[in-house]
Amino acid sequence: MRPVVFLDRDGTLIEESGYLDRLERLAFFSFSVDAVRILNHAGLAVVVVTNQSGVARGLVREAFIDEAHTYIAEHFAVGAAHIDAFYYCPHHPAAALEAYRVRCDCRKPQPGLLRRAASELGLDLGRSFAVGDRWQDLQAGRAVGGQSVLVRTGYGRVTESQPVDGFVPDAVTDNLMGAVSWILRRL
Repeated sequence: MRPVVFLDRDGTLIEESGYLDRLERLAFFSFSVDAVRILNHAGLAVVVVTNQSGVARGLVREAFIDEAHTYIAEHFAVGAAHIDAFYYCPHHPAAALEAYRVRCDCRKPQPGLLRRAASELGLDLGRSFAVGDRWQDLQAGRAVGGQSVLVRTGYGRVTESQPVDGFVPDAVTDNLMGAVSWILRRL
């Protein structure tokens, strides 16, 4: 079983743009491809786990989520970097669209998607890291026994200034590249 880094998508892997609904709005951080390539060379699986409530709110087509993930994967492949899989939760308990109005175990901070990825991809949750710009990204990782890294990109600086009682991340870094450096020192 492989160790894994679970990455949040918006604000961590790519720039935060609100409800991403068109490829023209998708922007990559300059360091993201290099960061993922370094994780690949270190033998870690890289899995993107993202809440996409824009689907439940009727703001984003669910088919677009897959289109965006294919686009991201292709961009990374050009840079010799590989994302092992993408998992997303389209649900929200207050969804405008009834089909998506559920309390699920896949919406972070619930760990359902991380457990599913581990089962499907043969990943070692005991040697996992969750990297994100919001507390729920990190709480999902902690729920499966992983370590957590808050990045200050996206909503990270605001998140850092609004701590959640009883939750302290294992590390706080300026961006994904800093998180990768921290992770590699822990292996």
